[in-house]
Amino acid sequence: MANDTTDFLIMRELDDPISYDQLDEAANGSGAALEELRDEGVDIRWVESEVLENDEGQVTGTFCHYQAESEEAIYDHADRAGLPATNVSRQGERLDGE
Repeated sequence: MANDTTDFLIMRELDDPISYDQLDEAANGSGAALEELRDEGVDIRWVESEVLENDEGQVTGTFCHYQAESEEAIYDHADRAGLPATNVSRQGERLDGE
């Protein structure tokens, strides 16, 4: 990644819970969208994701960390991957503590 990227945190809230198998399918679509964007010269990279689930163990959303050249690149990726981008924020300073 170039040094001119920004760290973004994305909350993806799903309208309806999905299974982990469906989440794996969504992750494959996300990877394909990232590759397509990079092939077009967009500087974007997935860093990590945390899964949110309900009491039944179904996936209700994800909290994702990406590095990208712009917020627009984050939304473009979400659109191409068919994923929600409920909230997109720049990552701030990390907190120290327990």
